[in-house]
Amino acid sequence: MKKSISVNKKSRGRPKKAGGVYPVSAVRLSPDVGAAVDVWARAQADTPTRSEAIRRLVEIGLKAKSGSRRETEVSKTRKSAQGRARDMASDTIDEMSDATASADDQASRKRRLIKGPEEFRRVRRDRTEK
Repeated sequence: MKKSISVNKKSRGRPKKAGGVYPVSAVRLSPDVGAAVDVWARAQADTPTRSEAIRRLVEIGLKAKSGSRRETEVSKTRKSAQGRARDMASDTIDEMSDATASADDQASRKRRLIKGPEEFRRVRRDRTEK
């Protein structure tokens, strides 16, 4: 019995790219941002196209540390201010403490004064449950 002739069936449509198929992500840029991207692209050694420049800028942005510097500085300042306030309150409570009370009682009073009454701890939004 003879073998049937194999037929290579042609695929329909546009041929696939050699590097792989990635979904298109359209970006709408204001004229100022578009101009800034173009200036950045011209400053590069290989003068990439606008699409390539946007890709590179996105990669640079993703590699950068998360959170902006301003947000990080504000959170550090806030945390350090809270720590300083807690330390100052602790020192003041130590100076005013009752010398006749036991050490455990003094520590309990100090903790209650710094953290606040238990009834209000659940209401405060700036504190998490510990």
